[in-house]
Parts: sequence; C-alpha cells; structure tokens
Amino acid sequence: MDEHTDNDTGTTEDWIPEPRRLAATAPLTWVCLGWRDFRAAPFESLTFGLLVTLIGVIIAAGSWISGNLLILYVTAGGFLLVGPLIAFALYATSRALEQSQPPSVRICLRSMRANLSNHVIFALVLLVLFLLWARAAAMVHVFFPAMAEPGWRSWVPFLGIGSAVGAVFAALGFAGSAFSLPMMMDRGTDVITAVITSFRAVLSNRAAMAVWAALIVAGVMIGFATAFIGLAVTVPVLGYATWHGYRATLA
Repeated sequence: MDEHTDNDTGTTEDWIPEPRRLAATAPLTWVCLGWRDFRAAPFESLTFGLLVTLIGVIIAAGSWISGNLLILYVTAGGFLLVGPLIAFALYATSRALEQSQPPSVRICLRSMRANLSNHVIFALVLLVLFLLWARAAAMVHVFFPAMAEPGWRSWVPFLGIGSAVGAVFAALGFAGSAFSLPMMMDRGTDVITAVITSFRAVLSNRAAMAVWAALIVAGVMIGFATAFIGLAVTVPVLGYATWHGYRATLA
C-alpha cells in the first residue's frame, strides 16, 4: 500500500510516482493557472517576486561596477543557494490556494523552514553544476579566433562548441529541477529520488517540456528586457505554473 505523508510533519514518501503523459500544449495551461494564483495572492507573489528582482539587480550591478567576472560567478552562485528557497515559498502559496486556504507569508516561511535540509542539498548540487558549467565555458575559449578581425567562418567553431556545451549543462539543470523542488515540498522525498523522478517525467514528455522550457526562457527574457522589474511578475507566475505542472504530471 502506498504511503503518502505531508512534508510539514517531517516524514517522507517511499515510492516514486509514474509520470503521466502530457499534451505538448499542457504548459500553456500551467501558465494560465500560475497567473490565476498570482492574482489570488498578489501580496505574497510580489513579496517574493521583488526579492528575485532585487537579487538580479545586485548581481548586475556588482558585475558592472567591478568589471570582474569572479564577482558575477560568486553572486550568481549565491542566487542558486537562495533561489530554491524562494521557489518553495511559491509552491506553498499555490498549495494553500489549491486547498482553499488563505495564503500568507507565514505559511511560506514555515514551508521554507520545513524543507531547509533538502534545499541546502539541492542548492549545493546546482552550485556544483554551475561551477562545472563556468569551467567548461572557460575552456571553450581555446577555440576563440586568434586573429585581429576574424571572419564569420572563424567564429563558427567557437559559437557552435560553446552553444553545444551550454545546451548540455542547461538540459541537465532543467531536467533535474523541472519537478524535483515541488515534489520535495509536497511529498518530503529526498533529493536523489526527486531528481530522478524529474528526469523521468521530462524524458517521458519531451514535446511538453520543450514548450515549458521555451516559456521559462520567455519569462526570464521579459524580466531582463524590463531591467529586472518584470521578474517581479514572471518569476511568481512561473513558480506557480511549475507547481501546477508537477500536479498534472506526478501528483
């Protein structure tokens, strides 16, 4: 008999759910539901959305003022440690709305505290992946055109190899985190189980996940195009949409 327990009690789930098959357009529904949750909890949404905006501004300002990529790596690495914790708060808001409970920052903070150990482990995994990605990107500079005014043919190997390396790391990060965070919060599963389950769900729904990845990129680009201000809206909406994607795929 399957055992299902709530993460707030500190107990865990000892089974791995089978991912459902999704239509390619399913992520569009998730975004609509995410927008609905944003409108239902504007205070909580903007609180955490503005926090992400502030972090983005700090990262950009630090790298611009210092002119040092090391500062960019350090601040971006710090965001990888904080980001999942903010995500847990967004998922807690969606779950509260789903259960017809009034969302509150208190509920979000309680969920963040309950998932702190999983958050730290998952954040460290993301940080290691980020550092490997940065190291691989530095090694790609071996293929940088050495001539003073290189033509487009000289740029092809550099851009091609760089894009391929970046795509591999981006795909690994996306597949491992697509559903693992909401699963850890909802079921109290350990990091390894959640990441493996997320990989299975992504591989079982490649078309839908491609659409979902495109929507995430679009949301982030909107945030960048508006000097990070748009992140105050797009990040909460995408966070809520992730919760609904998890519920549609694994719950």
